[in-house]
Amino acid sequence: MTCRIMVVEDEIFVATEIEHVIEEMGFTPVGIASEKRAALAMASETDVALVDLNLRDGATGVTIGRILSQTHGVTVLFMTANPSQLGDGVPGAIGVLPKPVSDQELREAVAYAVACHCSTETQPPRRLQLFPRGGSLCPH
Repeated sequence: MTCRIMVVEDEIFVATEIEHVIEEMGFTPVGIASEKRAALAMASETDVALVDLNLRDGATGVTIGRILSQTHGVTVLFMTANPSQLGDGVPGAIGVLPKPVSDQELREAVAYAVACHCSTETQPPRRLQLFPRGGSLCPH
């Protein structure tokens, strides 16, 4: 089974670059969502979601991440230039990767999120800020 990954990001160039990396890694991109409605429409097809906070419809990323993880069982990893907006984290999400990210950091974070989704023991990448375990499915 290949892992299906959704990119929730409103900057199209950033989103397509992330999708390209996902494909290169051998995973299946589900699609790009630039706002809440589109993200939730793809939820049932998604295993892992990379979620920005500030999207086309406003600061809806936290709500999207919470719904994806708690209602749809999606493994959520936030990617944002504003990690402080997440406070102590979002229940069900594994953590946040501060932007900007290098290609290697993105690959490591995607691999970690996939391992978490598949309940595989793994070490988190150095720049990934993990949320407290409460509700996270990932072993760390």
